Amino acid sequence: MSSNPAIQDFAFAFLGLLFEGAPFIVLGTLFSGFIDAYLSPNLLTKALPKQKIPAILVAGLLGLVLPVCECAIVPVIRRLIGKGLPVGCAFAYMLAAPIVNPITLFSTYKAFGGDWTMAYSRLGMGYVIAVMVAMIVSALPIGAVLKKHIIKRNGDDAFHDHGKGGKLAHAMRTAQSDFVDVAVYFTLGIAVTSLFNTGVAPGLSTLDSIADSQWGAPASLMGVAFFLSLCSSSDAFVVAALDRFTYSAKLAFLVFGPMVDLKLIFLYQTILRPKFLAAMVVFLFTVTLLACLAWEKLPLP
Repeated sequence: MSSNPAIQDFAFAFLGLLFEGAPFIVLGTLFSGFIDAYLSPNLLTKALPKQKIPAILVAGLLGLVLPVCECAIVPVIRRLIGKGLPVGCAFAYMLAAPIVNPITLFSTYKAFGGDWTMAYSRLGMGYVIAVMVAMIVSALPIGAVLKKHIIKRNGDDAFHDHGKGGKLAHAMRTAQSDFVDVAVYFTLGIAVTSLFNTGVAPGLSTLDSIADSQWGAPASLMGVAFFLSLCSSSDAFVVAALDRFTYSAKLAFLVFGPMVDLKLIFLYQTILRPKFLAAMVVFLFTVTLLACLAWEKLPLP
């Protein structure tokens, strides 16, 4: 390995994120492959309520029984949309699942010293914001949200001749195809993230100068969450150590990061139109910031 410290730091940061996220990409694409091979489109319509709003509300809670982290959620959503899952429901699950799941809930509880207040606040706020976005998406023309090749597959992935080897072989082939497609953007995303981490992360103590700012503190931690691109199952341990920041600022980090980070931008762009993606990022940033500032005023224990 090169003796250049900067190159070494980049290599360690890159490999660390790669080894942390790659297993979840593999799991997500395997899940995606089995969905394609075994899941009947009719099952989706039967599992969710018929009405749009109740269906979105239920979809936002699916992470409690189908926990998927943000590294793996995009290939799963691509396949579910192909199976006919309504786009609003897909967004509710996509944005909520990394937060509204038992693994993230328990890790947040442990990171904050056995404090359920932060754990439940994160889960509740993540769910509400995800449902808000899903409601908006469900009211938009699908062509304004999804790319054309994703729209063409919507509802078309019914059962068919799975070719040589049957359903299991078809599931593996689909998983392999999804992995190659998604891994390219994931690798690019963590490479850019690693460049940021090696230049900025060691100096995170400089954030202390804005820790007392009502607006600046949560906004800055949301920016840190975006660039650090941590997994939702472990990010609470990082932000919990920033003692000078308020709970509301830390909550902003914990809610925004799993919904929008640097590697997710590269993954989202495989299914979302650029204009919608940009608008979604701005909306999530603004709503999360305002929600956390309001949360700070609540008479919590």
